[in-house]
Amino acid sequence: MARIPIALQLYSVRKDCERDLPGTLKAVAEMGYDGVEFAGYYDRTAAELREMLDDLGLKAAGSHLGLQHLQGDELERTIEFNKTIGSKFPIIASVAHEYLETKEEAAKFGRILDEIAGKLRPHGMQTGYHNHTVEFKSIDGTTAWDEIAANSGSDVVMQLDLGNAMAGGAVIAPVMKKWAARGFTVHLKEHSKTKDDALVGEGDVPWQEIFSTCEAAGNTEWYIVEQESYAYPPLECVERCVKNLRGMGK
Repeated sequence: MARIPIALQLYSVRKDCERDLPGTLKAVAEMGYDGVEFAGYYDRTAAELREMLDDLGLKAAGSHLGLQHLQGDELERTIEFNKTIGSKFPIIASVAHEYLETKEEAAKFGRILDEIAGKLRPHGMQTGYHNHTVEFKSIDGTTAWDEIAANSGSDVVMQLDLGNAMAGGAVIAPVMKKWAARGFTVHLKEHSKTKDDALVGEGDVPWQEIFSTCEAAGNTEWYIVEQESYAYPPLECVERCVKNLRGMGK
């Protein structure tokens, strides 16, 4: 079974990126990450970013964007930018809460994702959605997460953020199993009932069950570490995360 590469969501080290993007990318590469997922481009052109990645042997695992960047006149620019940096996954990082508050609105958002996916498909790209916590609140016997997935096609990425989902009340292993075929990229974030700043491998996520599910499904192209709470400086936190993952055999 092929090893699933590990990327870092650069939002984890956003202040370091703002201060010194080339130096931060170099540090991330030296930690042993295989790629990065962007959350903003730090005033660099796509060509500049691609050169930095190529020089360091990093790949673009995707980009986190607002919905507006995948609609209207912005869509073509987003496609070209992501093609240049080598990203096939322009993912919607968050969406207005109105889409998540009722079953009908969540279904509507799923259909919007499906429409965007159809426009990306000829370019070899896939869009998707990254959850926070509200998506797992019960609404009319379902959840926004399930409605979004049920109303979008099989190539729309349901980018499950493990820690966020658990913080929202999800029992994570069954959720991962239910939508594993849509987990083309998965956010590895820890959740702990006792330690708010737990790093990957230090909390309540059933890691081996998650890995086994992703690997058995055979669709996961990237594991993506995201750390948003810090017991140490951010760069040290994300280095500890990848070391913990390597220690788990990833």
